[in-house]
Amino acid sequence: MLPDYSWIAWLLIILSTYLTGVSKGGFAGGFGTLSVPLMALAIDPIAAAGLLLPLLIVMDGLAVKAWWGRQNWAEVKRLIPGMAVGVVVATLVADSLDADHVRLVLGVISLLFVAYMLFKPSASRPISTAWAWPAGIATGITSFIAHAGAPPMNLYLVPRRLDKTSFIATTTLVFAAVNLMKLPPYLWLGEINTTSIWASLALVPVAWLGIRSGVWLHHRVNERLFYRVVILAMAIVGVQLILKALG
Repeated sequence: MLPDYSWIAWLLIILSTYLTGVSKGGFAGGFGTLSVPLMALAIDPIAAAGLLLPLLIVMDGLAVKAWWGRQNWAEVKRLIPGMAVGVVVATLVADSLDADHVRLVLGVISLLFVAYMLFKPSASRPISTAWAWPAGIATGITSFIAHAGAPPMNLYLVPRRLDKTSFIATTTLVFAAVNLMKLPPYLWLGEINTTSIWASLALVPVAWLGIRSGVWLHHRVNERLFYRVVILAMAIVGVQLILKALG
């Protein structure tokens, strides 16, 4: 049985799933970070994260297959241990967070994402591999809470100066890894349940359409303009979530 959400909630869920697919399809990769905060405006943010995770794992499998063999294994091995620690930390504190706490965290993450997109680091100067651990931990925590691990991950990988293909393949693989790490604790915490699984299955066609749209948009739409829309949307959603959490 599908969750008994309002039509507005379902509209936001479908839009969020579509945007995640667009991101996974290779267009405006950071756009996927908008999904859970957008859904959290209408439904419990923990339920939103649980609903999306199975879809993310399916989409990750397709993306990893497409980019396999082009990843930088040295960077993957540096990042995964820290991500595992981050997932464990987030799992241990998850029960202490209610819906408004999570909305507040999501709002802050959204505004931090906006700051990152506006002032993201230049790739002209490489940084030390010692930053892989803190970047991995931050990615594990933010990914667990809101599937929003892109900003801390990119803060490390962009200055590492990987070529474009290697960068895409590496991020695809590490996000697939962290999403698989999140699956057991999500099941243990009840964030994924029979109802959410049915909803996830119903949204598979939307996710597929989003992926196809992302591939199409990649070749036809000015990505800089699109990112400006993303930044504006994230700023609005972030402020709304903070106000809702504190109200």
